[in-house]
Amino acid sequence: MFNNSDRKRDNYMLSGSLMLKGYDWWWHSFTAVDRKTGEKKPFFIEFYLCNPGFGGKQPVLGQSEYNRNNKRRPSYMMVKVGTWGEDHCQLHRFFGWKDVKIREMTPFQVSCADCLCSETRLKGSVKVTAKDIAARPELMCDAGSMEWDLTVSKEIAFNVGYGASSLFRKLNAFEMYWHAEGMKTRYSGHIMYNGRRYTVNPDSCYGYADKNWGKDFTSPWLWLSSNNLTSKITGRKLDNSVFDIGGGRPRVFIIPLPRKLLGAFYYEGREFEFNFSKFWTKPKTQFAFSEDLEFVYWHVRQENKEYIMDTRVKCRKAEMLFINYEAPSGEKKHNRLWNGGTGTGIIRLYRKTPGKPEIIDVIQARNVGCEYGEYDK
Repeated sequence: MFNNSDRKRDNYMLSGSLMLKGYDWWWHSFTAVDRKTGEKKPFFIEFYLCNPGFGGKQPVLGQSEYNRNNKRRPSYMMVKVGTWGEDHCQLHRFFGWKDVKIREMTPFQVSCADCLCSETRLKGSVKVTAKDIAARPELMCDAGSMEWDLTVSKEIAFNVGYGASSLFRKLNAFEMYWHAEGMKTRYSGHIMYNGRRYTVNPDSCYGYADKNWGKDFTSPWLWLSSNNLTSKITGRKLDNSVFDIGGGRPRVFIIPLPRKLLGAFYYEGREFEFNFSKFWTKPKTQFAFSEDLEFVYWHVRQENKEYIMDTRVKCRKAEMLFINYEAPSGEKKHNRLWNGGTGTGIIRLYRKTPGKPEIIDVIQARNVGCEYGEYDK
């Protein structure tokens, strides 16, 4: 089954050919509480590493005019942090590889200056001024400041199976890999964001942690996850539950597999998995994304031999951002990659029976992490 912890998949992956054309990132998202007002606010923290083989003392930013004109590939460690909501933003801090320290054994650790990322700790600071943004658009971010010091406890994993196994990693078979060691994660600590102090409570942070690595990004790119779930049938809070869906168009040995997703629902201790790589379970997936003036919408229908999971999520555009990444090639391929953390949705879980499927539960999801983007290949 999928709730199988494998911390080796959280290790630093940029060896071999990925040193010169590869990225590796660790993503964390959660909800914090304003100490003065009690307002709940979602945040994210990510450590993104790119092309260490070109590394030096200074970070190489691929979107600068000079580097684009001279076809220099990006090379750096980027600490990306931010928030969602009406004041959504993303802040970036870049480091040259010469100063980055990496513990490649399990458990991993990545650090530079006051920024640290490991299985059990997140610490650091980012500050970007309006003057910085005006002078250097290649920073690809907004202005603001954030400091954080958090402990991390990853409780429920989504191990996607052999697709991210050591053999497939050695062969660089996939264009983009995914492992969610903590699709349900408890964070504890504090954040200082633009001068306001926030507390992160492990019992109400609705935390998430995963990682991606590879040599390019998928398109379409889809992600949905939440562990703030309530049964609409019983009214009971589902404290031991989480769902996670990701993928879009994976490539295996350069061969595209259109409209394929990896999906898992850990439902009060029961595991429901919809994984295209486990063909013997007869997985099927349909998904659609749409938008109107106010919202963006996801509809994902997944099934295997025994069960059906129908997921519908929406998120207010005003509370989302277009998240910025540049690929290891130096191209900024996704320029309209919707990213949010305040989505809401309904999940319907069915058991297949002769005739009409039998409903297991109808679940209200809040604090949904959500992404979608496509670019022309």
